[in-house]
Amino acid sequence: MSDYTEEQETQRLALRQTMIDAIAQTMNLYGANYSFGQLYGIMFFEDKPMTLDEMKAHMNMSKSNMSYAVRSLMSSQMIMKLPEKRERQDLYQAETDFFKTFQNFFTSKLQHEVDVMTEAAESTIPLLSELILDMKTSEEERMRCLEDLQKLRHAVQYYAWLQQFVDQLKAGAFFEKNT
Repeated sequence: MSDYTEEQETQRLALRQTMIDAIAQTMNLYGANYSFGQLYGIMFFEDKPMTLDEMKAHMNMSKSNMSYAVRSLMSSQMIMKLPEKRERQDLYQAETDFFKTFQNFFTSKLQHEVDVMTEAAESTIPLLSELILDMKTSEEERMRCLEDLQKLRHAVQYYAWLQQFVDQLKAGAFFEKNT
């Protein structure tokens, strides 16, 4: 009977590893480091919080790389630092609700995109407008500036829409039936 139980455990762990690799590949697809995805996958299947040392043992990474991975996953709210400690070491736990991880990951990434692009457009449009109005600007250059201005105004409209999408995503508007 114990051999059969060991076989089952081996099979379960192999199946778990398949899912961990799939999580890592998926996160990599969206710009997260593959090894960070593996770490999230490992933590996803853990039934208890983990310390950095425990993560390091699972991942065979240096403590500094592990700390960087943890900070990255925390910034996306895919894992959280718990208030309690184990043997004076910080404890971390993965968010296991895929709806919540999707919400956290994408609102973080999309909000950053909106912020960067909106700031760039807001600082560029007035300067471009000055070039257009400047009497020293050649007609050919003025036309190019007008084309650029039109593109930027379209981008501003898109990022205003994307901000509304991010706000709805943050509010959970797309998950009401699933959470």
